[in-house]
Amino acid sequence: MYRTAARRLLGAGFTTSRLLRLPKPRPTTTIIPYSYCTSSMESPIGNQSVNPNQSDPTAAREEGHRRDESRKPRAEFQEEQARVLAASLRHVPRLGWTEEAMIAGSREVGVSPSIVGSFSRKEAALVEYFMDECLQLLIDRVDSGLDLQNLIPSERVSKLVRIRLEMQIPYMSKWPQALSIQAHPVNVPTSFKQRAMLVDEIWHTVGDGASDLDWYVKRTVLGGVYSATEIYMLTDDSPEYRDTWAFLDDRVKDAFDLKKSIQEAKYFAQDIGAGVGKSFQGLMNGVMQTMSTRGGRSSAF
Repeated sequence: MYRTAARRLLGAGFTTSRLLRLPKPRPTTTIIPYSYCTSSMESPIGNQSVNPNQSDPTAAREEGHRRDESRKPRAEFQEEQARVLAASLRHVPRLGWTEEAMIAGSREVGVSPSIVGSFSRKEAALVEYFMDECLQLLIDRVDSGLDLQNLIPSERVSKLVRIRLEMQIPYMSKWPQALSIQAHPVNVPTSFKQRAMLVDEIWHTVGDGASDLDWYVKRTVLGGVYSATEIYMLTDDSPEYRDTWAFLDDRVKDAFDLKKSIQEAKYFAQDIGAGVGKSFQGLMNGVMQTMSTRGGRSSAF
């Protein structure tokens, strides 16, 4: 069911079979939060902060400052709340994205379970914390020296999306629940923002310099590619998710290979404009429908 939905999401026009030789998925371990680590915890990411795509030290410092000031992906939690959320992630594979997992996490770090009541949206706070941590880990990995220099843009996109999705592997059995929580009307604005920031970070890392309409088109389509791959991954039982990575590579390659027309850019602009004020699902459904019906005549890249 999920695979069919993923394929339909991006239309029938995608038919290539190109594969990349990418690193094997990381060991199945839970995410250890980085930015909320106390002095007794070590970061899983190196302390380097130089973007490998930049050779000028001054430019690298400016880039680091820009990210520090304008790309902080996370919500603000009190120290105790952050500790509870971090510990709760270790209980998600067994208890799901639930209040029970948060209670177990609070007990693990020696905090009264009553702290769970301080989260206005409980389970949503746990999912959103995880999303923020994953984005931060992706940023840190890029800044600590992820090698993208010898890859063409489409390969860079595939590699970055794969790295991000691999972070969800320990929670895969419970991820449909997380998607359901994100899709709740109360949680949609934050979900949309987090995914938009992820897509923007990927394009920035790839070296995209688009402006105006192209900026929106690229991010909208990559958001669709990411979501389709995420859905496909839910029922992938191939070794080390090989089918998922093949699906991802095909979708990205197809998106880069399509030929863009000015008229198609206008169609996307209309979709985006019509999506203002609508839910995340409504916007993406409209854009993906446009891709499906006009895919043979367009490109987002």
